[in-house]
Amino acid sequence: MGAAMSASGHEVYWLPEGRSVQTVERAQSAGFQPCASLRELVRMVQGIVSVCPPHGAVELARCIIAAGFTGTYVDANAVSPDTAREIESVVGVGFVDGGIIGPPARKQGSTRLYVSGNAARDVLQWFGEGLLGASTIAGGPGAASALKMCYAAYTKGSGALLLAIRALAEAEGVTEALLGEWEISQHGLGQRSESVALRSVPKAWRFVAEMQEIAHSFRSAGLPGEFHDGAAEIYRRMATLRNSKTATLGEILALLSDESNPQGS
Repeated sequence: MGAAMSASGHEVYWLPEGRSVQTVERAQSAGFQPCASLRELVRMVQGIVSVCPPHGAVELARCIIAAGFTGTYVDANAVSPDTAREIESVVGVGFVDGGIIGPPARKQGSTRLYVSGNAARDVLQWFGEGLLGASTIAGGPGAASALKMCYAAYTKGSGALLLAIRALAEAEGVTEALLGEWEISQHGLGQRSESVALRSVPKAWRFVAEMQEIAHSFRSAGLPGEFHDGAAEIYRRMATLRNSKTATLGEILALLSDESNPQGS
């Protein structure tokens, strides 16, 4: 997102403190300007985009506002509409609700940022020339987050369901039969389930809170949230493999079926 803003003619600042070597390298290669402290950063910028693991979104907003920031604050985290409105109460008039759909924006048309709220249109010019597409949606604060919740409820939620199904088939000894039937009637589903497993390993820890936010969104709308409570548990169990670069499908499925690992800790 920072690279997209830079490509659109804006100077992008960031805070290196506490960041990993990989993050430092990415920021330097994108030409971001480092700041020595959070207070220095908020004095330098007119707008801030928040993208962090969902469980930290509210606290991050509080820290930034406490540091004296008074500009436009785009919360682009995967949070429920209720959480988005809680962040609005922290930020005040400069709040813009955002939702990212798609992978990291490395090619044109792959990734979109949806924004909503009174200052949403002002944010569009931040991304006018970069690879990230930005557009407004009606509905005020919470609308962009609701769209993100609906989208991820299917993509990441169905991914977790596939993983649970594969783990069940493995536990009951019917994997070969299931994959054979899928090849006949649900062509490509077997390959997708394996791809979801391997791609999710390094990110599963982030998906836990996202699934919880989705479950909360469903309940707030009078719908059952248990679908995504289960998805959160699937990703929580996978979290032990976060730092593994060689995890196999068999290891992942065995971990999911391990009742001694209910917390992924």
